Amino acid sequence: MNWRKILLGLAEDADTYWDSVIKRVEEELMANAIYVQPYLSYGTAQAFYIRGRVLEGEKIRAATDEDTPWENLAATYHRFETDEVANAQVQITISDEVHHAVTDREGYFLAQVTPPPNFNTEAPDHPLWHEVKLSASSSAGTHLPGELLSDQTTTRVMVPPANSNFGVISDLDDTVLQTHATSLLHMARLTLFHNARTRLPFAGVAEFYQALQRGPQGKGSNPIFYVSSSPWNLYDLLFEFLEFHGIPHGPLFLRDLGLRRDLLSSAGHHSHKLAQVEHLLGVYPQLPFVLIGDSGQEDPEIYQEIVQRFPARVMAIYIRDVSLENRDSEVDSIIEAVGKTNVAMVRVPDTVAAAEHAAQSGLIDPASLPVIETGKQLDKAE
Repeated sequence: MNWRKILLGLAEDADTYWDSVIKRVEEELMANAIYVQPYLSYGTAQAFYIRGRVLEGEKIRAATDEDTPWENLAATYHRFETDEVANAQVQITISDEVHHAVTDREGYFLAQVTPPPNFNTEAPDHPLWHEVKLSASSSAGTHLPGELLSDQTTTRVMVPPANSNFGVISDLDDTVLQTHATSLLHMARLTLFHNARTRLPFAGVAEFYQALQRGPQGKGSNPIFYVSSSPWNLYDLLFEFLEFHGIPHGPLFLRDLGLRRDLLSSAGHHSHKLAQVEHLLGVYPQLPFVLIGDSGQEDPEIYQEIVQRFPARVMAIYIRDVSLENRDSEVDSIIEAVGKTNVAMVRVPDTVAAAEHAAQSGLIDPASLPVIETGKQLDKAE
């Protein structure tokens, strides 16, 4: 009996030991794994612009309602303490066609690829979104011994149908997402200790943006783009935020904290936004746009410059009033100047006011106004 107990004990010890070895190996493999972080992309019948980033390590898990402030802080640290995979080869599969891109030194890739030959935006049932598959290897060119391969992931490319009424270009911070960008301390607390589920949208935004996407007849598929000075490191949080709150998805144009200066670059706030809006106007030369921002930073000045350069391309501008009274007078002066070009720039106190103007201007179906008002009341009650 003693020998049996000894043998059983040794077997249990061996089993525990090997379990710990396997766990350590799995953790090490996970730490060394690479993955593609896909970004919602955009395109036309002539070109798809596919974007993303290749990183090494463990993915950030989705947020939950139960996450503590310290868990949110750890996730924020994880977002900014990234291990980028430079010179990785990315395989882009659209239908049966394969394209390739190579990441830069910070792991980003931006590829302009040709859609499949049968791609047709004129079709009456043309969908707004199209699926693309992505995978990556840790080095460009031929496969090398010990090279790391990612799992295949899927992203989507937004291609506006030919019958789109207009596009929407919206800021995020203090326009869609309550950020309090005019207070660095308040903004830092929200960024560090909250997540996609605990961050709050402005009341009624989801319903208003849904109405803009549907257009004046309530049946359209107008594209929405988000241009923000937030860093790409917050992409997953912003994507989850839009999804959780029912705000229409759209490609995000964020900023890289590194040193590169291109479409994924760390330019200044003003020049970054201006460049991205101009880029979209160039990609969609036949599409007019509605611009949405806030009064807290430089959105009125940026949009005024866009109107000066492209007066026939802007249908309306909505500026959410989030600033102090002295700033309001500056914004009102810009509104007066823009008004002389026959483009309506409106400073609004809330989402319903913007929606009412949009309905009167033929941008959204007036029947959507009660839904937007209800959405505003529900959001305020939470």
